Amino acid sequence: MKLHLTNDPTTNMITGYGKDYVLINQERHDYDLLVLPHEILPWRTECLEELTGGDFETVAHLDPEVVLVGTGQEHRFVHPKLYATLSKRQIGVEIMANGAACRTYNILVGEGRRVACALILNESTFLPSRPVK
Repeated sequence: MKLHLTNDPTTNMITGYGKDYVLINQERHDYDLLVLPHEILPWRTECLEELTGGDFETVAHLDPEVVLVGTGQEHRFVHPKLYATLSKRQIGVEIMANGAACRTYNILVGEGRRVACALILNESTFLPSRPVK
């Protein structure tokens, strides 16, 4: 899906996405990443089930006011225990499918919010759900 917005060229906007990629300012990325208004960072994930509290701690240090977690094409659940660090710091967390995360990110950036969008793009490594340790 293509997204079209008029924006400040110094701000990262998600201009398109597909099953295993995202376009940020028309540049294709096909790895799991964190998108912030003025920064793009790789996000260490091997699959949704391999996320740890430490992965979310890394995001917390970026000081967003809200974190959007895109879980791939399908909405999947992330145990609240994993993102407790964000909650304790009063950072909002929303878990959703990538398409919804991309659209929501653009809206929040357009409002001038400090948002981080963590996208899992490689769904091929998803494992069956297992309990959080």
